[in-house]
Amino acid sequence: MTSKRTKLQEDTHFRVLRLLQENPEMSQRELAAAVGVSVGGMHYVLNALIEKGLVKLGNFTAAEDKRRYAYVLTPKGIKEKSLITGRFLKRKLAEYEALKAEINVLRSEIESDAAPEQAPTLKGR
Repeated sequence: MTSKRTKLQEDTHFRVLRLLQENPEMSQRELAAAVGVSVGGMHYVLNALIEKGLVKLGNFTAAEDKRRYAYVLTPKGIKEKSLITGRFLKRKLAEYEALKAEINVLRSEIESDAAPEQAPTLKGR
């Protein structure tokens, strides 16, 4: 079974790969804010993705500041994003079904708790 930490890490990688596919020129600061991690954490995530060969680093030529980088998904990164997307969707659907079941149980509890108050009493008959 996959650990909670591994799932969280994969969710972060999924979100970063998805954002980078849409906007390769996003800065580490912008990515960190969008994903909800620290800038240092984002630096670590990007380095891991680069090390795995999922993202390559290039100069963002349209920027005035030539120190800006573009993070471009590699063909391997695009394939991995597709695989991660499938696992992410499967996990989120399972979470959704569990939440839906819990909501149904809570609704039933509320309805059964409210039913005696609404029913007429048979005292005095």
